[in-house]
Amino acid sequence: MDASYVILTTKPGVFHTDVGADVDIIETYDYVFYGRTLAVFRIARLHGETRLIVTEDTPPYVVNRVPSKFLEKFSSVEAARKELAHLTRFGSMESTLTLRPAAAVAEH
Repeated sequence: MDASYVILTTKPGVFHTDVGADVDIIETYDYVFYGRTLAVFRIARLHGETRLIVTEDTPPYVVNRVPSKFLEKFSSVEAARKELAHLTRFGSMESTLTLRPAAAVAEH
């Protein structure tokens, strides 16, 4: 399988997405809309088909194991970045997409 990349989403206070050893996190971005962090986006490289764990942050803490086949895949990190930029820009609305430093990516 050729390398494929996906965009993973975490919405603080709503849900978070976890990955296993078969997924490498390449970059992590904070998405801020009018001064409020609405999401954390991670560009990840898949090492084959896998399941991602999406867990709600509030009771009853529902856990979903989502097959990666349902995610949009990109052939390169640059293609994923381009899509992420497209998804987070809304004309003149105040929004920022900030790349976290590499050390912070490793901790998340």
